[in-house]
Amino acid sequence: MTELLFDRKDWVNLCDSIPLSCDEVKKLKGADNLSIAEINDIYLPLSRLIISLAESNIRSQKIPYIVSISGSVAVGKSTTAKVLQTLLSKYHKNKKVEIVTTDGFLYPNAVLIKNGLMEKKGFPQSYDMQSLIKFVSDIKSGVRNLIVPVYSHIIYDIEPDKSKIIDQPDILIIEGLNLLQNKSDDPDQIFISEFIDCSIYLDAVEELLKDWFICRFLKLRQEAFLQPNSYFHSYINIDEQKAIKIADNVWNKINKLNLEENILPTKDLANIILNKKKCHVINQITIRNIKYLV
Repeated sequence: MTELLFDRKDWVNLCDSIPLSCDEVKKLKGADNLSIAEINDIYLPLSRLIISLAESNIRSQKIPYIVSISGSVAVGKSTTAKVLQTLLSKYHKNKKVEIVTTDGFLYPNAVLIKNGLMEKKGFPQSYDMQSLIKFVSDIKSGVRNLIVPVYSHIIYDIEPDKSKIIDQPDILIIEGLNLLQNKSDDPDQIFISEFIDCSIYLDAVEELLKDWFICRFLKLRQEAFLQPNSYFHSYINIDEQKAIKIADNVWNKINKLNLEENILPTKDLANIILNKKKCHVINQITIRNIKYLV
């Protein structure tokens, strides 16, 4: 297995920066509050690597190139996906880049409640894996105008009247918690990892992940939870210390278990591992076993 390990300094030297407008940077910062340096130093070289790999794939197979982004809750998967989509689209305007989150393939709450899985939300068994695998299979087969369900973090459920259409992208970014399970988990199953061309894992120590989750929970309490239709609307009336205690409990009962049982064991299966320190700063990049990597 080919493995390349880069510290931040070596990785930065892989390519020159690309100018981004202030508005573009604001849009890219997301909840992780990324700096211009982080975008230029880490994500730009990564986007160029992905473009190079995708072009090799498209030339040889002429089918969509699928990039997965996985890792724990609150590690920054959505922000990473948006940054890569923006950079890939900006740098190669002729490439159609789409994002799909596996949240849209969670079973509706009614189904989870019926099957006693609400406290296992985000675990592999809480997803409609058959529909997710059919979707990625159809993407690879060139099926047009695929309909993807939309998940709302406001109502904490699948949006009944919303969907997203994905129509033959050149590059599809799929982000979610459990994307790297493979045949070693169940030899008779088909896994989404079989359709992925390049897999990215966002890594951080659990202490940081927990802190980021609690911070995100407190931020949502001040913003999204204020909406009357929010699943967590009742939490706006509790004090901050109680909110922290609730978030801590959710982490320990659900997110920590999912991380230890299902997510972290798949880290070494990823083609690219981005190791994060405080403030979501990436300090180490590992690249391994990538097809078409010269």
